[in-house]
Amino acid sequence: MIQITKPTVTPPSAEGPLDIAQLAEAFALFSKASQELSEAYAALQGEVAGLTERMAVLLAALPAGVVVLDRNGRAVQSNRAALALFGAQVDGQAWADTANRLQSTETPGEWTLEGPAGARRVNLAETELESGEGRIVLIHDVTDRHRLRLAAERNERLAAMGEMVAGLAHQLRTPLAAALLYTGNLRQPTLSPADRARVADRAVERLHYLERLIADMLLFARGERIERERFAVADLVAELLHTLDPVARAKGIAFTANGVGDAVWIEGDRKGLGGALTNLLENAFEATPSGGKVTLRVGVERDMAHFAVQDSGRGIDPALQGRLFEPFFTTRAEGTGLGLAIARGVARAHGGDIELHSAPGSGSSFVLSIPLGGEGPRTREKDCP
Repeated sequence: MIQITKPTVTPPSAEGPLDIAQLAEAFALFSKASQELSEAYAALQGEVAGLTERMAVLLAALPAGVVVLDRNGRAVQSNRAALALFGAQVDGQAWADTANRLQSTETPGEWTLEGPAGARRVNLAETELESGEGRIVLIHDVTDRHRLRLAAERNERLAAMGEMVAGLAHQLRTPLAAALLYTGNLRQPTLSPADRARVADRAVERLHYLERLIADMLLFARGERIERERFAVADLVAELLHTLDPVARAKGIAFTANGVGDAVWIEGDRKGLGGALTNLLENAFEATPSGGKVTLRVGVERDMAHFAVQDSGRGIDPALQGRLFEPFFTTRAEGTGLGLAIARGVARAHGGDIELHSAPGSGSSFVLSIPLGGEGPRTREKDCP
């Protein structure tokens, strides 16, 4: 701490004006105080220079990118990591223009960036300066973490596939044996045309079941890969209502869908989401007796879209609820046991999940929740980027 000695100046005598000696003494004290002040200022400049140098070294050593923005959203300072990520000069540029290169992903808060080292996956966080004169944007490269997460998910899927081999063999053998039996009976010359047609229909039915089972297996195996497009939630709801309303009417079930306005959009796999919701709705139809009700309700909370499929059926035993999403577990004679597993895989591939709420005799509600997405840095600068 630099201390400045306060000079002691003899006050002028009440008897008369200062003489030359007193003026000289006052001037000497003033010169001394001025010298001490200059030395203190020089020392302060040195300390500021040292702090600035240490701050520059610290910024350069940080593995995360740092961009300092002024109140107008223009970059006034950036470190070496930020330059390496973006591969171009950041200082002096409008952050909105720089962030325009970021592409949203299925994970909220994470973006993809094409830079000198190829495609990188980054996480962004923003902090307001205490002075209120700008912001600091922190850019973390999470590419390696994302790859590890994908590898872990892939390993879990492979482990699940290994556990499913025995169940798959049983699932395939039973309808295949039935189809072989029926087709074998077709060779009997004594069969009447009516019996022959009936046996042929049964064989074709078993073959269609095998086809559906294999298709579901393929969907389950590719669950983590999704095709992305931007579409309105209202359009998806209208499509589901148009497709499944005839199915509900045939079963004597009242099916209603309460959607959201046209302004709500999702960025994701429309076909995959439509298939997942179709699985949930078809399960609801199977669980609901004639005269019952099935409802699809769509709501938005913060940055999440929620699709709730509710039925007035018999409900699900608590002992079975924990196994419903297991591959090949089914309570239906004609079920493949993969529908709910596929639906959950689609939800998780979008960064969401499915929740079940059910009690025996009170119906069931499956809620599929996914991030809305669809808005990139071009339109949401204030949310960073």
